[in-house]
Amino acid sequence: MSVIFLLLICSLVLAITFLLAFIWTIKNKQYDDDYSASVRMLFEHKPKEKSE
Repeated sequence: MSVIFLLLICSLVLAITFLLAFIWTIKNKQYDDDYSASVRMLFEHKPKEKSE
């Protein structure tokens, strides 16, 4: 029975750790630009032509 309590405590600590890490990434604005990177890779880079 004590093993169940130990596993329960360990799982709760791990879940809270991941929740805090997720909240920290949200507050540091890690997920703000989720569109432009996926679209940017679809377009080819066109070098600028030199004007004479």
